[in-house]
Amino acid sequence: MPAAPEPSFAPSADNDRLAAWLQAVALGDRQALRALYDHTATKLFGLALRITGRRDWAEDAVQESFVSIWHHAGDYRPHLAAPMTWMTTIVRNRALDCLRRAAAARVPQTVELDEELGEWLADDAAGPAELALASQQARALNRCLQRLEPAQRQAIVLAYLRDLSHAELSQQLRIPLGTVKSWIRRGLERLRACLESTP
Repeated sequence: MPAAPEPSFAPSADNDRLAAWLQAVALGDRQALRALYDHTATKLFGLALRITGRRDWAEDAVQESFVSIWHHAGDYRPHLAAPMTWMTTIVRNRALDCLRRAAAARVPQTVELDEELGEWLADDAAGPAELALASQQARALNRCLQRLEPAQRQAIVLAYLRDLSHAELSQQLRIPLGTVKSWIRRGLERLRACLESTP
């Protein structure tokens, strides 16, 4: 007899298993967190992707959600919600946070950023030719920065122009350290590709 298709909501036995894993996670059991992740991440990623419309944002939302689940599994109350309902609420909130951060991310105006990048690229003892080259490089760099996602751009500007560490960025932007690192890594990859294609 063929297996029945998986229902959209987990059956009671599955709920019990998820609830047991959450209880173990609340006690600091990393294996239980791994089991919980393996069992639910695909479904939770699908939800985050529907909300954000972007794979990288959905990945960030799910990553942040599992950090939150790790820290707050002890808050889960089985009599109030099924485990999957509780986790999807966390993912939905993180995905919406991701959209809000992207909308709110701001960097200095283009002219100010050109000047700041020019100062950053120029040598203290640079002559007129070197300063002109630094200014030209700054404009190219700024053009490529403007093509990045707002969150990636903000993280890179703060990290390299304001000289903030990843940990300081995490505190200032109020996002997990892993998210900061992935924004900077992906942003630098895109920036490098853009600069290499710029004549």
